[in-house]
Amino acid sequence: MATFEQWLDAYDIVYRALPAASNQPCPNCRRQALRLVFTGPPGSGYGYASFWCDACLEGIHLSRVPVPDGVVARSLADAPETRRPTVPNYRVVS
Repeated sequence: MATFEQWLDAYDIVYRALPAASNQPCPNCRRQALRLVFTGPPGSGYGYASFWCDACLEGIHLSRVPVPDGVVARSLADAPETRRPTVPNYRVVS
């Protein structure tokens, strides 16, 4: 299993590529199935990040991160069940 630090390294690479896509492999299973979704107050420029792999369903959750220019964050004003894109119930690495 990948460590939290390995997940942070992968997050940094994916984050720096935004709003473009990244070919960074999952630090856990090595598949190219990483997803990064931000959720926060509308127009605030910050929120929390859900970062996971769609293949192995492991990842990390980060709070109070800046949302990069050109990236749309899910709104906290929306009900959790209507927020898109959806975030699966993944195992959070600590």
